[in-house]
Amino acid sequence: QVQLVESGGGLVQAGGSLRLSCAASGRAFSSLVMNWFRQAPGKEREFVAIISRGGSSTDYEDSVKGRFTISRDNAKNTVYLQMNSLKPEDTAVYYCAGGWDNGLGITRRSPHYLDYWGQGTQVTVSS
Repeated sequence: QVQLVESGGGLVQAGGSLRLSCAASGRAFSSLVMNWFRQAPGKEREFVAIISRGGSSTDYEDSVKGRFTISRDNAKNTVYLQMNSLKPEDTAVYYCAGGWDNGLGITRRSPHYLDYWGQGTQVTVSS
């Protein structure tokens, strides 16, 4: 069993930066493909970024490309999301989620196919 705990959210002005962290318990972290999703009020949960087990491959949702960077430190059982040039439309609850590779690499997965989720951390970007 893997437990995920996010931190680092908060209130920031447009153009600012935040770094989210997601700490995992258990020994399986390095075997998981890790994701960040977000959910704004009244909207469905949407994919933000994904990173391979070793950290060498990543993919991003188009609206965050060039502004957000996902990374991981398997020695620390932690995945990060560095968010720069934040916009009001980035306001959401951000969730980290882990899933088994199953040969899919960084192929994007529906949230329904991800096994482990954190509780979420609120990011609010003011204009």
